[in-house]
Amino acid sequence: MTVRDLLFAVADLWMIAVGLIYGVKFIRNHQNYLIGLEWIIMGVSGTNFLVYGMVKAGHDSPMFHIAYFLDAFSRSIGFTVILVLGLLAVTHRYTPSIAVEVGAFAVGAVLGVMLSEFAEEIGTPGKVFFLVAALATSLFLCYFAWRLWAVGERIHAVSMGVATALNMVIACIYDFWPIPGDDANHTIFYTLALFTWGLAMLVIYKAYAAFDAHNRRVDVGPNGIAAPATTHGAEFA
Repeated sequence: MTVRDLLFAVADLWMIAVGLIYGVKFIRNHQNYLIGLEWIIMGVSGTNFLVYGMVKAGHDSPMFHIAYFLDAFSRSIGFTVILVLGLLAVTHRYTPSIAVEVGAFAVGAVLGVMLSEFAEEIGTPGKVFFLVAALATSLFLCYFAWRLWAVGERIHAVSMGVATALNMVIACIYDFWPIPGDDANHTIFYTLALFTWGLAMLVIYKAYAAFDAHNRRVDVGPNGIAAPATTHGAEFA
């Protein structure tokens, strides 16, 4: 194993650990199944990708098709629309219905199949779609960082800003600007991408937990008396 392969494996293991650990925490501690399941999907995707890379499987391997599908799922819906819907739970106290949650993953599955199985036929428009989705999500994450700053969580706000900027760099070079000196398997790129995605997932969880704690303090009030309940799913002020 070369140093390059070792760094790739370490970055992948980092993302797998963050995805699985904090995916479970999102569900167990915050009952946020949208982000929790997406984090777990990222962890599963990383596990499949690690095995695929370690055994040097070819493009005809089932692992390659699974990796392509899970990547398309997260880049189209998972790390974009599903992530935003999940973050609305703390920024706008929005609780999606089960139909919305199931529908989001169902749409993601359909897009994942289309964008992975017909990638060559779709061509550049598909790549542009992934980039636009990442840009739109980054704008919301910047808004999320601003909200964190506004409620006094400034360290988390800065961390969100840094993670968002790094994630945007990865999204921009993913399909359009190969890293000079990289190999045919894009090992350098994927090492940087896996580290960045793991960092982003960790930062988002910590920021979400801080925002959720702030909301709970506001709800309880200075005298320890709970404030009147708000209507979930419709509050977007």
